[in-house]
Amino acid sequence: MNFELTEEQKAIQHTIRDFAQQEIAPRLMEWDENKQFPVELVPKMGELGILGIIFPEEYGGAGMGYIEYALIVEEISAVDPSMGLTVAAHNSLGTNHIYSFGSEEQRRKFLPPLTTGKTLAAWALTEPGGGSDAYSLKTTARRKGDHWILNGSKTFITNANYADYCVVMARTNPGEGKAGISAFVVEKGTPGYTIGAPMNKLGMRASDTAELFFEDCPVPAANMLGKEGEGYFNALSILDGGRISIAAMCVGIARGAFEHAIRYAQERAVFGKKIYQYQAIKIKLADMATQIDAARLLVMRAAAMKDAGRDVNMESAMAKL
Repeated sequence: MNFELTEEQKAIQHTIRDFAQQEIAPRLMEWDENKQFPVELVPKMGELGILGIIFPEEYGGAGMGYIEYALIVEEISAVDPSMGLTVAAHNSLGTNHIYSFGSEEQRRKFLPPLTTGKTLAAWALTEPGGGSDAYSLKTTARRKGDHWILNGSKTFITNANYADYCVVMARTNPGEGKAGISAFVVEKGTPGYTIGAPMNKLGMRASDTAELFFEDCPVPAANMLGKEGEGYFNALSILDGGRISIAAMCVGIARGAFEHAIRYAQERAVFGKKIYQYQAIKIKLADMATQIDAARLLVMRAAAMKDAGRDVNMESAMAKL
């Protein structure tokens, strides 16, 4: 078992760390205070391969794995979790659902602009009446000729206002239970598809989050992802990869806080000594470092298993905890 990163992985880590410090850190307080999504960062992240890190080069991606992806999300989140969340929702959820369950024609159509940073992806499962309880969703899709007509709403959708493509789960056959849910790519500008104002949040306010509304919204039948009735089960599979990225984001947040704590301990003096010189503070910092490293190891284990094609349902959930 090798715990060392490869030279390429270390280079990626350093590149993203520099990017976060140079492009995000100087303005992150401004963006957060103004609840402003920094759309100008999207093409820059696309150029670095951040928005297509886990997808094959033939679709415009970087052709790398979940270990590299987790490293990227951690580095960005250590500076600004708003951007870490943006990257995670785009890669793990919206874009990955298209890649994992879309047809070859759908991949060729939707993936290149997503993996290269020309636009973002959103993923819409959560509804006002149910978040983690995905099975309770009320949004419906009714077949009408060569279209499906969507009606309903979604809430707390990351990247909502800036995504040209949103993967939406809807109930296509109410009488079939879990097998009655399907997934669709809804394109921005489709009649009957409206996006609410950015939601007011306690934190990560530079991440775009909004409600979605569907009122007799016609979606081409060709935009259904996978087979009819597979949406619920496919969504659960997608969430496994999503948990890895959210866990990496949390490690980044913790590491960023730890680095601030270290700097403060080195600057603050009481009774003639810097506070890091006191045993009580050393113990606190040691505990923090140990817990962060343990959390990172859980993330890396789940990422390595994902790259090996193994089931990570339990491991990704443990990492996220």
